[in-house]
Amino acid sequence: MAFLRKTPLVALAVAAFTFGAAPGAIFVAQAKTVMVGGAPMYPAKNIIQNAVNSKDHTTLVAAVKAAGLVDTLSGPGPFTVFAPTNEAFAKLPKGTVETLLKPENHDQLVKILTYHVVAADAMSNAINKMIKDDGGQHTIKTVSGGVLVAYKSGGKIHLRDENGGVATVTIADVQQSNGVIHVINRVLLPK
Repeated sequence: MAFLRKTPLVALAVAAFTFGAAPGAIFVAQAKTVMVGGAPMYPAKNIIQNAVNSKDHTTLVAAVKAAGLVDTLSGPGPFTVFAPTNEAFAKLPKGTVETLLKPENHDQLVKILTYHVVAADAMSNAINKMIKDDGGQHTIKTVSGGVLVAYKSGGKIHLRDENGGVATVTIADVQQSNGVIHVINRVLLPK
């Protein structure tokens, strides 16, 4: 799911995640439609149904299809996807994307893509709280088994990968029926 443009946030989704709520408490959140890559991201649609419409994520969508992850990311989740834009993929060394899309590199492509996915619905307010509670940095385990380190700087959430690369969340809290997408400006790479 390659998202690049720093499209202005039309609306933030209202989080239903509340800390310290009583067991059995029911909270209703009204998620709003956010524009990403020139297309509306409807909260009632799943990650794949929305991502295919973003012109900033055509590389990511092609990679997800090549990796065979469409059914997984269309599933019930919940998932948090840190979604690099086309521009983020373009920052990789020349020929990297084309090489990763080859059938013989399927396992490596799956590892990179699942490194951008967390098996939880983590809105930015929850991530910010975890960063604060952990003294300024929070370790996040990804679906690939790798880890990312989340921290705040300049009022934005940043993610550091296992190689020291840093991505910035450029559009946060794009609510989906099966999770949330946070658009990032760099491809994160596992060791």
